Amino acid sequence: MASAPSASLLGLLLDAQAGTTTPDSKNRFTIEGLSTRRTPDGELEIAVDRLAAGALRLAWGSYVIEVGDLALHKLVARLRLDGSVPQLRAFTADSIELTAATLLVPVDLATKATADSTAPWCMAPLSGAEGTIHAQIREAHLMFDANVAVPLRQGQVDFNKATVAHVGPDSRMGVSRMGIYVDAPNGRSYLYQFSAAVVDGVTYERRGSLIGAFVSDRGQLRLQPFLEGLLRQGPASHGPGFTEQARLLFERTALSGHVQLSDGRFAAAGIEGELVGRAEGRHHNLVRLHSKAVGRGVSAEVQSLSVRQGRLQAGSLALQCDAITGALQLRAFVENRELRLAVEITHAKMAGVRLGHHSPATSG
Repeated sequence: MASAPSASLLGLLLDAQAGTTTPDSKNRFTIEGLSTRRTPDGELEIAVDRLAAGALRLAWGSYVIEVGDLALHKLVARLRLDGSVPQLRAFTADSIELTAATLLVPVDLATKATADSTAPWCMAPLSGAEGTIHAQIREAHLMFDANVAVPLRQGQVDFNKATVAHVGPDSRMGVSRMGIYVDAPNGRSYLYQFSAAVVDGVTYERRGSLIGAFVSDRGQLRLQPFLEGLLRQGPASHGPGFTEQARLLFERTALSGHVQLSDGRFAAAGIEGELVGRAEGRHHNLVRLHSKAVGRGVSAEVQSLSVRQGRLQAGSLALQCDAITGALQLRAFVENRELRLAVEITHAKMAGVRLGHHSPATSG
């Protein structure tokens, strides 16, 4: 996410273009239990028992958020009145509830690596992830009407257990020092190529002792260190990445599956928190994947999100909350030849919300 202006949240809101979610709708605002007072240090404190709003649309540059209904409970805002523009110094709320909200975010795939790419990325919920990814490839060059199944056990893909079934002899998936491949009857083709001889989280294929011996072990890929390693490198260091042949396949590939994330901390691009609930046997943070054509977009749905100690850092502003629960869908899709992300929130509740000026968080 792009850095927000560091002056104040109020300044950020003043820079926003406000509107309604549809041309025929009207904004709705309700305020209950409003009170104000001067603090000993001369700041103005505004307290509201409940603030509700609906049919909102806000745009900051390329970022757009639409909200069906928004409710804030027991909120307190502190403003400093120095100068011509009030400065919002702090904001708290017992809870914030959202329904029918959508955040649209553009993605620049050409962005070069920056100092931020060395941030302490953390994807601990992948370390114990369980699930299976299915793909159906129609009229592919490597195989005809292929059905692919890739199991995920304890955060690891074991390519010895991945299957690629189609008419005639089946193909096999694996990972070598060059990248992730498919061995089809007509030879080996690479889907994703590595930029370095040693890649975090990868156990490469092994062959027998004789020259030209068959592959005896197709290799393994541990998702957490693999993805964290790619994120640390930054986009400019990923090397060849997906091959042109893979991109053509994705246009004819349907995807489905589920991934049960484990408990653990995550941190990426100014967002961090801890997924919780798995240790208690609850089915929180189960991700369901779906796509009619991977080359045009992929959806990831979470019906029961459960996050503790969430934090969003944008410039000098930090939004923190004790707990986040809800249901949402993340869609990555191509629009006008540009990749975009849409976060669609069916409903969500944030408890113990605090917003204020802070230096960027450091991770231990």
